[in-house]
Amino acid sequence: MLTPAQRDIVKSTVPLLESGGEALTTHFYRLLFRDHPQVRPLFNQAHQASGDQPRALANGVLMYARHIDRLEALGGLAQQIVQKHVALQVLPEHYPLVGDSLLRAIREVLGPDIATDAVIDAWAAAYGQLADLLIGAEAAVYADNAQAPGGWRGARAFRVAKKQRESAEITSFHLVPADGGPLLDFQPGQFLGLRLVVGGQEIRRNYSLSAAPDGRQYRISVKREPGGLASNHLHDRVHVGDPVEVFPPAGAFTLAEGDKPLVLISGGVGITPTLAMLDAALATPGQRPVHFIHCARNADVHAFRAHVDAQAARHPRLQVFYCHDEAGGASPAPHAVGRLDRARLQDWLPADRDLDAYFLGPKPFMAQLRRDLRALGVPDAQSRHEFFGPASALE
Repeated sequence: MLTPAQRDIVKSTVPLLESGGEALTTHFYRLLFRDHPQVRPLFNQAHQASGDQPRALANGVLMYARHIDRLEALGGLAQQIVQKHVALQVLPEHYPLVGDSLLRAIREVLGPDIATDAVIDAWAAAYGQLADLLIGAEAAVYADNAQAPGGWRGARAFRVAKKQRESAEITSFHLVPADGGPLLDFQPGQFLGLRLVVGGQEIRRNYSLSAAPDGRQYRISVKREPGGLASNHLHDRVHVGDPVEVFPPAGAFTLAEGDKPLVLISGGVGITPTLAMLDAALATPGQRPVHFIHCARNADVHAFRAHVDAQAARHPRLQVFYCHDEAGGASPAPHAVGRLDRARLQDWLPADRDLDAYFLGPKPFMAQLRRDLRALGVPDAQSRHEFFGPASALE
């Protein structure tokens, strides 16, 4: 139980985390992987190498310390952590390993004069509080997934029924259960967790479901990343008929029902969840206006254009806009060449700004888009964040 005195101690560490949080979390990961190698499959090592994971965890630790006495201020981040953990099958036994490494990192980086026994005890209680919260929430999701029609827990054997090239970089994989049994339903915008063995090494990855639910198969669409261990393995070594181990669908970035105008904005491979949202929205009876905006570097890497154009031809309530960084190659041409700036976005948004908006793409793209949407009177647009909190270092 976290006492008031311990809360005060945790909050008093905020200035230290602001100045040295990334050094602490970098050391934390070093300890964790050295002492508990069994958790390595739960992490994306590319994020480790780039520094993204330590930076994100440092920000998460800082937010947790700031809001330790009013965790409700963290909003929906806890649910995002839970969904991410469920997609990777993080288990209760993983939490003590993370906690041990985190406390040791605090002690070793801050030193004994700052990281006193009282500070370590306070952070142990704070971590335990968050771990208990997440473990309980994850247990409920695991149980719901196992009990739902077509549901399961842990890895389930699937096979690749179809492999289809969507662009110069993106390939789709249609996955069906190896046992021929029913499929767990999912919400458009969610993702699947995959367990792969590459070069004798187990890795786990999440990929967005890129087609609306049909009860027969799941479709993921994977961008080949330069040097990407999982993506290159899937593109080059996984073929039709091959087995794949799959975890149940998860994710908090989902399409909500409603009748307000719907705006879906994507950049690059961010089109994959918005495509599933688009198909689901158009399959729902009614006249809800839909605006679909997609940005790509060029025509070669613009995936799913033929499908979206076909949907626009069938559904007059759908308006489509494409923006390419580079001209050439497209037939027909995109609606604009260059970056999606605020003026262009204003022209493409519905006149009624009381709307539901979802967007996903590269981090700089999302950061600029969020600023532009707020400036244009759309403050509540939904996006999917990668969040690495103190007990969600397992992302």
